[in-house]
Amino acid sequence: MRLLLDTEDDRVVHRAACQWADADRGRITADPAPHTTSPAYLALDVLRAMGRAGFSREGAERMFTDPAWRAVTCWSLAADVREVIVLRAHRLTVERLRRLAAWRAETGIRLILLAHAPQPTDIRRLTEHLAAADLTDVVHVRGTAAILGAIGPAAAGRRTGPPPLDHAHPLPALPRASVAAFRAQVWRRQNGADFARTDGQYRAGYGAARTWLARTLPPKAPPAGSSEDTVHRAEPTAFSLHETEALRLFLSRLSVSSPSPEHTVARVRGAQAGLLTRVVLLNVPDDLTRRAGPGITTVPLTPRTVHTITTRLPNPLRAAAIAALLFTGTATPLLAMTQIASVDENATHITIDRDARINIGAPPTPRHLYAVPHRARPLLRAALEFRHCTPRTAAAHGLFANCFGTMPRLEALIADAGLSLPALDHPHTDDDWHTAARGWHLHTPTLPAPDVLPRLDRVRP
Repeated sequence: MRLLLDTEDDRVVHRAACQWADADRGRITADPAPHTTSPAYLALDVLRAMGRAGFSREGAERMFTDPAWRAVTCWSLAADVREVIVLRAHRLTVERLRRLAAWRAETGIRLILLAHAPQPTDIRRLTEHLAAADLTDVVHVRGTAAILGAIGPAAAGRRTGPPPLDHAHPLPALPRASVAAFRAQVWRRQNGADFARTDGQYRAGYGAARTWLARTLPPKAPPAGSSEDTVHRAEPTAFSLHETEALRLFLSRLSVSSPSPEHTVARVRGAQAGLLTRVVLLNVPDDLTRRAGPGITTVPLTPRTVHTITTRLPNPLRAAAIAALLFTGTATPLLAMTQIASVDENATHITIDRDARINIGAPPTPRHLYAVPHRARPLLRAALEFRHCTPRTAAAHGLFANCFGTMPRLEALIADAGLSLPALDHPHTDDDWHTAARGWHLHTPTLPAPDVLPRLDRVRP
């Protein structure tokens, strides 16, 4: 830990400390608000330095001392903050220094304190406060040249402002056709450019389904002693509990990043065709667009969307709750059942066992599984860390407790986020589409579909 004593109060030093910061590279400069001594305000200043300044808006949620410092720790770990400069160090109180020391011990950050124009009495008082806060491994640096060398060069290529707007090529309306006729009807109705985009989504689902089936559900051998005629007459076998849950997770992963319901329909039809080439029948609702769920009532978590969430919602629980509403597209009562243990260790998927909580003692049924996009995983990990740091927390406790409980609280959360949430405008009359999907093993000696997609290159009628 270093203590930079800028006895001349040189403007060059202050500017160098500000230009050195680059949150994307794990370096921030916190400028505590003058004439404040509360540890909570210092935590908010650190959050502001990370780009999470949503609490400063009128009517935004207020954060008290302990939750604010838990948020600082969680966001530091999620954003991989490694180096921190704190300005106005000569004004820090013992309690503030203790909070900084605890933050440093929990995250392993490299802490640099910068004191501006300190008088001998200020230096002596600061040294005593550092000792009282158990910050004894302090290296003093004096002189403008030495201080500038300790700070280092300015950040190069630092990004300012939000990421660019999102863009995706829209797809025209798709026919309501079965998997057997879908691709041919799309080819007849669309022009060359539109069909190329639609067929690209179709092929993506086709290849993803075949790969998933080969890795997850190896082909089942026919029963010993059964003849070809017996196999031909055998009834289809429904997916087991484990296979159904794996299918739900696959469909969620396939569609969670879909920019529109049309993209989702094309991917799902391709997945159905791909599974048929492996003697597996996938049944989905007839009209997917009337259901909720991944790819239908979800919003892709693009860099701009994630930037909006993390900027406007400094509380990790609130940020993760809005992100979950965006990438699951499900109803808030179901999402409110998410437990801390519902998120796996690497935050790759969410498992909600709704039926077991409603029908206690009933036989187990397939759980609701939702894939977590890559950009949402740091938000989920920060929320889990926030819960683990909260006193008296157990794995069975709700992860998003107090986020969706009452309508005023939900409305305040939506107002703070400032994002459109299609899942809240959907009626949710039935289960999400991917939880209504069913898989069947077809016991046929011949493939029900060709193993290679046919080329559609003849002249259109």
